[in-house]
Amino acid sequence: MSQPATSTPDAQMDLRGTPCPINFVRTKLRLQQMEPGQLLEVWLDPGEPIEQVPESLTVAGYTVEDIDDRSEFFVLYVRRPRA
Repeated sequence: MSQPATSTPDAQMDLRGTPCPINFVRTKLRLQQMEPGQLLEVWLDPGEPIEQVPESLTVAGYTVEDIDDRSEFFVLYVRRPRA
């Protein structure tokens, strides 16, 4: 996951300050509204959010393409799978 995201995100969400599991639920709902293959950029807090959300999304069938550490928060790039 050290490579930058392969394309410009189709949508962005700032979930800093949002507790678990609400941040996962909001991310999953947003991905479900997107077209297959689209990329979502999600801003998450350090600690439990960045530890739990990427793993939960992977288990749910989404592709985590990159996690960028911006020191004060993390940027998660996740793609909705193609049908």
